[in-house]
Amino acid sequence: MKVEELIQGIQTEELIGSSEREVTDIHTDSRRIGPGHLFIAVKGTQTDGHNYIASAIEQGATAIVCQELPAERSEEVTYIRVTDSEEAVGKMATRFFGDPTSKIELVGVTGTNGKTTVATLLYDVFRYFGYKTGLLSTVCNYIDGKALPTEHTTPDPVTLNRLLGQMADEGCKYVFMEVSSHAVEQRRISGLRFAGGIFTNLTRDHLDYHKTVENYLKAKKKFFDDLPKNAFSLTNADDKNGLVMTQNTRSKVHTYSLRSLADFKGRILEAHFEGMLLEFNRKEVAVQFIGKFNAYNLLAVFGAAVLLGKEEEEVLLALSTLHPVAGRFDALRSPTGYTAIVDYAHTPDALVNVLNAIHGVLEEKGKVITVVGAGGNRDKGKRPIMAKEAARASDRVIITSDNPRFEEPQDIINDMLAGLDDTDMTKTLSMADRKEAIRTACMLAQPGDVILVAGKGHENYQEIQGVKHHFDDKEVIREIFTTLAPNK
Repeated sequence: MKVEELIQGIQTEELIGSSEREVTDIHTDSRRIGPGHLFIAVKGTQTDGHNYIASAIEQGATAIVCQELPAERSEEVTYIRVTDSEEAVGKMATRFFGDPTSKIELVGVTGTNGKTTVATLLYDVFRYFGYKTGLLSTVCNYIDGKALPTEHTTPDPVTLNRLLGQMADEGCKYVFMEVSSHAVEQRRISGLRFAGGIFTNLTRDHLDYHKTVENYLKAKKKFFDDLPKNAFSLTNADDKNGLVMTQNTRSKVHTYSLRSLADFKGRILEAHFEGMLLEFNRKEVAVQFIGKFNAYNLLAVFGAAVLLGKEEEEVLLALSTLHPVAGRFDALRSPTGYTAIVDYAHTPDALVNVLNAIHGVLEEKGKVITVVGAGGNRDKGKRPIMAKEAARASDRVIITSDNPRFEEPQDIINDMLAGLDDTDMTKTLSMADRKEAIRTACMLAQPGDVILVAGKGHENYQEIQGVKHHFDDKEVIREIFTTLAPNK
C-alpha cells in the first residue's frame, strides 16, 4: 500500500519525502521492522518509540510516522509528522489490513471481572451454532478452532488489526473480544467498528496505571461513548456503574439483571458444585457453572446472543452444553474427599465472588481454606483489602506469593498482612513458597472441605525478577493429591 493511501483520514502536520512510496508492513516495535516497512513511533508508558527511529531505518524502514521529526533525516525515507501517533496507529492499521471490522460482527466485553468468561462463552456459543468465530482474550486468541498465544488482554493496534484481518480472511462472521481499560486509554481499539459492547461490572483494579477509580471508570465508559448508533450496549443493571457506562452512548442500550426488571432477567433456582439451575426470561436452563457471578456472566452471554439475532430457546440449549473457562472456578476433587478450586480471582471483588459462591454451595457443611497472594509492581492498595476479604470468608487463610515480578515476595505478603487484625491473624499463615502454601492447605483439609487457590487461574508460570518460571496451580494440586493420597 502506498503512503498516501495509508494516511488518508489521518491528521498530518507535515510530510517529508514521497507519498508514493510503497509500504509492505507496519509496526510500532522497531525490532520487527524489515525492508519496505513503515515504523510508527509511539510515546508509550515504558519507552518512547522516537528513540528507535534510527534503528528502524537501519533495519530497512522506508516510512516513519512520528510526533517529532528526527534531527537527521534520510532522503530514502518518507517522514509523516502527526499530532498524536498513538491515535494514528489504530486508523493506519485498520486501513493497512483492509478495514477488517467492516466484514465481521465485532463485540467487545469490558468490566473488571468476567470479561474472559463472557467473551469465551460467546465464542463457544456461536461455534456451537456453526459459525466461523474469532476470540481475542486474556487466555488465548482463536481464529475459529486455531489457537494463537496471547501476551496482553487487548493487543496493540497493529497486532489487533492483523489478527482481525486474518479472521475476516478466514471467513469468521463473529469475533468476541475483551476490551481492557488500558486498551481504551491507549487507543488500541481506535479505528475498529463494534457491533456491540457488554459491561460486566466495575470494582477496584489497575489503580497502579489509572491512579483513581474515577479515571478507571472513565476509561471503561469511553468504550461505550464511542460505540456507533447502529451498535448495541448490554449493561449490568445490578452494578452501580452499569447505567453510568451507557448514559452518553449513541448505541441502543439493553440491560440484564438478577435483582430487578431488565431486558434480560435471570435468577438462580438451585446451586451445587456440579452446576446450577437457572431461569432466564422465565425459561429454565441447567448449566455446568457455579456462583452468582457466573449467573451474571451467563446472563450477559444469553442477552448478547439474542441481540445478535438468535432465538432465546436455542441460546439456552447452547448454554447447557458449555464448560467453565480455564482457570475460572476449576474444581478438582481429591481422593480423600475435599475439593480444591483454582480461580483467577486477583481483585478484592473477584475474591469475594468466588468465596460467596463456595459458601452458597457448602451451606456450612465444610470449612473453607484460602490460599491467596497479590502481584508485584501492581496496585498495592488492594493487597490489605484482599487479605481481609479472604480472612472474613475463610476458616483458614494462607498468604503466599503470586507473581512477585520485581518486588520481594515477603514485602508483598507483609502488605497483605497489614490488613488483618489480631482475630484474623489467629487463623492465618504466611509462606512465600506458593507450592508449600498449597501443600499446607491440602494437609489441613478434611473430607467435605474446600480449598480455594486464588490469583493465577489459567497462568502456567510465576514471574520472578523478570523471568517466567513454569508454575501451574492445577498441576501442583494434582501432584499433591497423588503424594498425600492414602496407600491402597
